[in-house]
Amino acid sequence: MQLNINQTEKFASRHLGYGENDKNEMLKAIGFKHIDELIEKTIPAAIRLSEPMDLQAAQPEQEFLSNLKKIANKNKVFKNHIGMGYYDTYVPNVILRNIMENPGWYTQYTPYQAEIAQGRLEALLNYQTLIVDLTGLPIANASLLDEGTAAAEAMSMFLHLSKKEQGKKFFVDSEIYPQTIDILKTRALPIGIELIYGDFKTINLDDTFFGAIVQYPNNTGNIDDYSDFTAKCAENHILVCAATDLMALTLLTPPGEWGASAVVGTSQRFGVPLGYGGPHAAFFSTKDEYKRNIPGRIIGVSIDRHGNRALRMALQTREQHIRRQTATSNICTAQVLLSIMASMYAVYHGPRGLKDISTRLHTQAVVLENALSKLGFIQLNKTFFDTLLIQKNQHTEAISAIANKHKINFRYFENGNIGISIDETTTVEQLNLIILVFALAAQKNTLQAEDLVADCKARLPENLLRKSDFLSHPIFNSYQSEHEMLRYIKRLESKDLSLCHSMIALGSCTMKLNATAEMIPVTWPEFNAIHPFAPLDQTEGYAQIIDELANDLAIITGFDATSLQPNAGAQGEYTGLLVIMAYLKSIGQGHRNIALIPSSAHGTNPASAVMAGMQVVVTKCDEAGNIDLEDLEKHVLRHKDNLACLMVTYPSTHGVFEESIKTITQLIHDNGGQVYMDGANMNAQVGLTNPGMIGADVCHLNLHKTFCIPHGGGGPGMGPICVAKHLTPFLPNHTQISTSSKEGIGAVSAAPYGSASILLISYAYIKMMGYVGLAEATRYAILNANYIKSRLQGEYEILYLGKNGTVAHEMILDTRKFKQTAGVEAEDIAKRMMDYGYHAPTLSFPVAGTLMIEPTESESKEELDRFCDTMLSIRQEIRMIEEGNLSDIDNMLKNAPHTAMDITSDDWNHSYTRVQAAYPLPWVYERKFWPTVARVNSTHGDRNLICACLPIEAYTTSN
Repeated sequence: MQLNINQTEKFASRHLGYGENDKNEMLKAIGFKHIDELIEKTIPAAIRLSEPMDLQAAQPEQEFLSNLKKIANKNKVFKNHIGMGYYDTYVPNVILRNIMENPGWYTQYTPYQAEIAQGRLEALLNYQTLIVDLTGLPIANASLLDEGTAAAEAMSMFLHLSKKEQGKKFFVDSEIYPQTIDILKTRALPIGIELIYGDFKTINLDDTFFGAIVQYPNNTGNIDDYSDFTAKCAENHILVCAATDLMALTLLTPPGEWGASAVVGTSQRFGVPLGYGGPHAAFFSTKDEYKRNIPGRIIGVSIDRHGNRALRMALQTREQHIRRQTATSNICTAQVLLSIMASMYAVYHGPRGLKDISTRLHTQAVVLENALSKLGFIQLNKTFFDTLLIQKNQHTEAISAIANKHKINFRYFENGNIGISIDETTTVEQLNLIILVFALAAQKNTLQAEDLVADCKARLPENLLRKSDFLSHPIFNSYQSEHEMLRYIKRLESKDLSLCHSMIALGSCTMKLNATAEMIPVTWPEFNAIHPFAPLDQTEGYAQIIDELANDLAIITGFDATSLQPNAGAQGEYTGLLVIMAYLKSIGQGHRNIALIPSSAHGTNPASAVMAGMQVVVTKCDEAGNIDLEDLEKHVLRHKDNLACLMVTYPSTHGVFEESIKTITQLIHDNGGQVYMDGANMNAQVGLTNPGMIGADVCHLNLHKTFCIPHGGGGPGMGPICVAKHLTPFLPNHTQISTSSKEGIGAVSAAPYGSASILLISYAYIKMMGYVGLAEATRYAILNANYIKSRLQGEYEILYLGKNGTVAHEMILDTRKFKQTAGVEAEDIAKRMMDYGYHAPTLSFPVAGTLMIEPTESESKEELDRFCDTMLSIRQEIRMIEEGNLSDIDNMLKNAPHTAMDITSDDWNHSYTRVQAAYPLPWVYERKFWPTVARVNSTHGDRNLICACLPIEAYTTSN
């Protein structure tokens, strides 16, 4: 026995799906002896790295967690009373354990395949109902990224709705949160909106304004009556957005009742941790007539093929992949996991519980005002919900020092005033501690909150007290006991397919292992109890992680610097393009505004370009799926004087490393443009090549894909950008915490580092994989894709191949011919896969009528074989139709998916057996996943849009 005192187990061996024997078998199947031979045939030699990445060696799992705990301890967890839209909250343990920490919820994919997503769709419908009821407007989406970007989306929607030819002014009340104003500035500039700031009481509005925004309660905590203001706006056809607080709306008149056309905010205080800024789910509600203009996703009620109630994502013609450069928003994701948590918080507490919480918050604020007044301090808010504004006085510096000693954060305004926000976690003891801080500063005897309650009266404005009911649906009144809540959560979870069940092989939407060791630190209080605007001396642990991760990502991409602020992939695109525009302006080339975008690009690319103030010119792809060089050169030369950039995805969306990529990027640079690389397919590059090698200037990274942040049913996500040295000065800044140089563009997210708490996941992945493991992961991803290709080729046509007959990390199956030979379409194959227990690959993108498959590196050979067996079995079923052995109308594919109710029904009139329908391969018996509804009727749901909970009998049809 050889003795060894060092840890030898490598995390990478757990992340990668198989060992040497399986790897060698797979290589043999595709005709290679060594994996490096495959890489040499797949990635062009001109862009392959010759040296390993300059990253740390891999840390063993337990060693990493021990080291991370030491870093976490550098953060100081203070009691936060800063407010500004961010509050401490209790995450109910039943939600923490069974949703936030549960891979059955956080590894789900976006619910494009509704039949196997009914659980999260119901939770999201509950979320929309929560927003509709509390805001007083009839249509809500299934969440946005944060409050600031939701406000910017409202402004953009109002501009699109405006019929005014000259009016491009948008009024911003002076009492809007500063981080929201920062984002509005960033969004307004490229599209020519003029922001006008002022006091809503005195502003002179005329026909040149198209919209306005107010805060309710406002930036200092005061509650204003905006009814006269909205009436004046209506007279001038000006739409008003109200940014608001959901908890306050349990006591206050909803903005929809006093004239707001859109209502936005964050649901963070509904049971979602602070997390140094995120992830949190924003909300957005609006009037019914704007339902086709609202950004983001809407969950709607429809029926399945039997006429039974079924949920789905509604009005999908609004999606960017369809509307592309005519889209009014580039939003293609949401904060699904967090909106689900917020909705479950409302379900768990119910309307009475929520009102109890908000009443207690207000009572504590009133008691605190009473106490501080008795101590000689002046409170400036005439009315308030949970926030006091203490006038500057001679004790301000002493208050700050004493509060810091007692680990309390207040908000300190530039004019010397002090803001104090009360939240759900504020106890009587904490209230007394705040009073003590002020008493010590004033050198007076302290007071006890308990002794002051009887002297207090509510400070809510009488004319704005809520009179309308909310959350009256049974769902919000049935699960207040933990046992019933647990059963409800589990009942919904059982309706949804996730990575817990099987591979989710979505091309360009990498769904890989989210290792438990990567996830655990997210719930540590040293990370998730930090306010995003906490003083920097309290966030030294976060600063270390952010600096190291930014540096590692820059090395991985071959660039100079990283911004971790963008909160999603599409937001990263938008940010990268703004950085390009800022750079061009700095060198006297601000007139350049043409963005060349290949026809194969993700739909968010052209939408982002338009948002950044660019004009989109689409270039062709050739028959092999590559960028058509002749067509590209024609457009480059035509627009060379105004060329801003090329947006390119690499490897291409067609799953191929284009050999001419360096020629393409050089052509752009030679004609004055910059190259933006969409990082959706970075999983095929890490450690083997990089965006810097191909000649790009900026790229975004989908941390929720390549770098292991879980998809969460459609969010959270992070989309940081990495840039070359000349673009570094222009990275996003932030009004509250400096994140860039003075030349940096304005904020793109409400928090300085976006959803900072989930950066821990990518940080953990990189540190535990190390430079060797990261490169090996890329090799395995390419191997897995080529193994699937080798098994399916011949039965399915692989649409695009590289020069040497290989694919990158993904491939496209061309299923279009089956429509002619058997009447079978790609959607039929997608639905039939559910009967085998699989989620469909990416459907009809980038080529209509195809399936795009990406297996990732973390799947075992056994799982890859099951997937291939499924696809081959389905091909045999199609062949049975082609040969006349199955009806082309009544067959397993056209009727898929088959529910348990279908299989157990007394009536079975099909030409195939129940076993063929439900258990098409032997291993399905052990792994059966039952869709809970039959194929959903999408058009019915769009014709009869219902996007909030109604009594079941109102929309259920019995067959």
